[in-house]
Amino acid sequence: MVNIGDVARAAGVSRSTASYALSGKRAISEEVRQRVEDAVRDLGYTPNAGARALATSQTRVIGLLAQFLPDEFAPAMLQYIMGVSNTARELGYDTLLVSDEDHERALTRITRSRMVDGVVLLNVAENDDRLPILRAGTHPAVLVGVPADCTGVDVFDLDFEEAGRLMVDHLHRLGHREIILISPPEHVVERGGAYVWRLRNAAVEHARLRGITFHAVSGPARQPEIGREVAALLDAHPDATGLLLNNEAAVAALPTVLHERGLRSPANLSVLGRYSDEFARTFSLPFSFVESAPDRLGRMAVRQLVRRIENPSAAQEPHVIRFISPEIVDRGSTAAPHRGPVR
Repeated sequence: MVNIGDVARAAGVSRSTASYALSGKRAISEEVRQRVEDAVRDLGYTPNAGARALATSQTRVIGLLAQFLPDEFAPAMLQYIMGVSNTARELGYDTLLVSDEDHERALTRITRSRMVDGVVLLNVAENDDRLPILRAGTHPAVLVGVPADCTGVDVFDLDFEEAGRLMVDHLHRLGHREIILISPPEHVVERGGAYVWRLRNAAVEHARLRGITFHAVSGPARQPEIGREVAALLDAHPDATGLLLNNEAAVAALPTVLHERGLRSPANLSVLGRYSDEFARTFSLPFSFVESAPDRLGRMAVRQLVRRIENPSAAQEPHVIRFISPEIVDRGSTAAPHRGPVR
């Protein structure tokens, strides 16, 4: 197994110089640093994580706390996890995925034991029990999702309120005057999933201001229940000409529902969802959508976290709250209503 001594000999420097060149703890000339890096590449040397942590007080590991909850659509959560882990790898960090149900205990364990240099939180609740632990500790933390109190953490998310208004306005401009919105299950809201009500409430209010008849409902996150629910909603609201979807399971089920009913979009029903381009390609979805941008959010979150880990001055900067503005990806599934009621 290649060790730091082998790297030093190949680069023609001392062990300490090779170590300093890799850790950055002392100033090393660019020429020497390049020789060491070339030796590392040629020999396939991988620093021992434990030794590196002792020497530099850094693990080069980011803790990612996420859960695959039964009332949320797992493939959608995976997109956020991939966005974080891919960006961490690009920046030279490994990712420790923690999916324990007892997130508070897990967070305490990985931070007190110095297993990670910083933490990214997914599944953020409005009143998240993990935040007091982070604020009391020394590790920088970034959230993908907005809690009620953002003190002491950096926060990144899609602007769900603006997404709700954008979706309603898009159909209103096309002439739709009765619309259905399907959201995730109501117990997601009860658990603290503020993104659900942020989009829903904004859409409901915007529809009221536009004089639109608006049916906001919660739907299951699993098949076959969600497919039956979508079909029942179309039966219950036969004059609705537009369908907004903030429920990934409903989006995935919709092509089958439309096919079984002999309907096409947008000829019979205009459809506009909220999910990612990767999600659309995975499920071969033909519908227009507001890009939820999990990859971009993951990149933004990890880059901010790494800045705070590696840059002493950045560690003291005020914490940020940044929203991604929603954008519609047009797949041609919306148009002016030009048919009879949905049957």
